[in-house]
Amino acid sequence: MNRTLGKTCVVTGAALGIGRACALRLADEGARLALFDVLDSDGIALQDEMRANGHEARYWHVDVSSEVSVRAAVDEVVAHFGGVDVLVNNAGISGINKPTHEISEAEWDRVQGVNVKGVFFCTKHVLPCMRRAGKGSIINLSSIYGLVGAPDVPPYHASKGAVTLMTKTDALLYAADGIRVNSVHPGFIWTPMVAHYLSSSGATDLDSARKELGKLHALGHVGEPDDIAWGVVYLASDESKFMTGAELVIDGGYTAR
Repeated sequence: MNRTLGKTCVVTGAALGIGRACALRLADEGARLALFDVLDSDGIALQDEMRANGHEARYWHVDVSSEVSVRAAVDEVVAHFGGVDVLVNNAGISGINKPTHEISEAEWDRVQGVNVKGVFFCTKHVLPCMRRAGKGSIINLSSIYGLVGAPDVPPYHASKGAVTLMTKTDALLYAADGIRVNSVHPGFIWTPMVAHYLSSSGATDLDSARKELGKLHALGHVGEPDDIAWGVVYLASDESKFMTGAELVIDGGYTAR
């Protein structure tokens, strides 16, 4: 308890999956939550659930691929909560699953817009208040596919590779300001995005597909959103005060091969 007490945390893509788990765990540890998403009904439901449990939380409709949307929301968060201590850049989409030569420019750009520009815009607009405070933690959700390759979803893999290097660059740029920047690299986690990925890959029996997917991991199963959320709590807390520019891999042993 109290590992993030008094911290204001922005979580993007907060309405479902890993983002929702991160928001709930950070709140349980004492944080105030700014919830960003485009899924309004789910985001508002999460806000209301958190408030009913005694947590301080507010939902904003934010399209992270739009700088105008991000800037306006961050300004409102700072006005409402007084600042931003932690940014969790979680919002992401898997995009089209086709080989590179079949992908259109629009299909490519859509993934980069959310997964790469979203991290850029949110980071850019929380940095001024973090620099004024002389501290902050930025946590970028990359992927195992920001570390290794696979013969599918090329736009997604490219975007997560970008996030990995963006993390290291910003860690070096802003260390002198007391701002830490780290990336988290989940294996396959059972979320709506992974279920959609399996369906788009032709799976008709999701339970069987989930078991087969689990076999790619040394531990023999896919992960749960909380597996990632606890890593995010660690990076948001002062327990990780000597950690920046690092890759926190939570992948059931996928990349150990």
